[in-house]
Amino acid sequence: MNYNQFFRDAVNRLHDERRYRVFADLERIAGRFPLATWHSPNGPRSVVMWCSNDYLGMGQHPKVVGAMVETATRVGTGAGGTRNIAGNHHPLVGLERELADLHGKEAALLFTSGYVSNQTGISTLAKLIPDCLILSDTLNHNSMIEGIRQSGCERQVFRHNDVAHLEELLIAAGSQRPKLIACESLYSMDGDIAPLSKICDLAERYGAMTYVDEVHAVGMYGPRGGGIAERDGVMHRIDVLEGTLAKAFGCLGGYITAKAEIIDAVRSYAPGFIFTTSLPPAVCAAATAAIRHLKSSNWERERHQERAARTKAVLNAAGLPVMSTSTHIVPVFVGNPERCKQACDLLLQEHGIYIQPINYPTVAKGTERLRITPSPYHDDALIDQLAEALVQVWHRLDLPLHATPLAAE
Repeated sequence: MNYNQFFRDAVNRLHDERRYRVFADLERIAGRFPLATWHSPNGPRSVVMWCSNDYLGMGQHPKVVGAMVETATRVGTGAGGTRNIAGNHHPLVGLERELADLHGKEAALLFTSGYVSNQTGISTLAKLIPDCLILSDTLNHNSMIEGIRQSGCERQVFRHNDVAHLEELLIAAGSQRPKLIACESLYSMDGDIAPLSKICDLAERYGAMTYVDEVHAVGMYGPRGGGIAERDGVMHRIDVLEGTLAKAFGCLGGYITAKAEIIDAVRSYAPGFIFTTSLPPAVCAAATAAIRHLKSSNWERERHQERAARTKAVLNAAGLPVMSTSTHIVPVFVGNPERCKQACDLLLQEHGIYIQPINYPTVAKGTERLRITPSPYHDDALIDQLAEALVQVWHRLDLPLHATPLAAE
């Protein structure tokens, strides 16, 4: 039995479908973001990163780096094991309190990543609710879909951001059946926002719980960085808010926040929490420093929104097919997986610009795109250089300018 052939065949299928992914060897330099060193086949080269999810550059902020270094020096690197065995190290306890405060909730629970917090959080919550029906937005992230699948509960999918369709499903479920509505607040590929207030109205009217993924919004929106729910004034109406420390906060880890009894139940039953080593003290201290800074500093958020708006304006003026979005995400439509990969290769190799192609299954076939994420540190010159490089690549690949792009709903 040639087992290796099974794996070769699987990888070859990805090549045949033009879905095989290649990752650049990049080295970020603290204090120089968005510049990075690309360790190319021909040696190190300086490049500009245009697709990082370290949206605010907090991964290089002196307060964040300082907290990590000081804590690692003082208490060491590892967490020592699972919390059930090694206990709660003090920086972790402080971080969970900071997160609960950020979202106006009674308690928070940390996981090793945002993926795990969704996967194990949703599955555990739903399993603890008898006969739970999960109502899921069709564009929910894979981590949410996996959590729903692993719950073993019945799932119904409502059309993206379609509250009328959601209401139809809620009515059909009946008033006596427990229901959990799961959605994101900001969808990272199209850059559009969920109608959270209307979803909360429906949840209250038909007796459903709400679970909202804020990973692309925490730190970024709201007067203290609490996310879209804080910005829209509905944070207190949402039962469970999930977020990440790996994007706007520049660190690592995921979490959920909710009433104390919900958090205690997940803490007591979730395999993805019970059986895995907790986040290290230095990471927790760094994340706490980032959260505290962004609770009081609006400069990063305001500058970031201004940079995103300027990037959209410059790319639109150049005739590039920028997909419509009201958020910091700047998707540029390509519509072909091979051209998308070729465009990214040309940008990196000939222009020193790093953007990762977004192809199926991350987005639907035929909607392939470049996903550009400006930061507060992308200045006017870098934005202008990006536009010029994109136009040259578009001409080189005979991609249409002044096209009508797929608009986010």
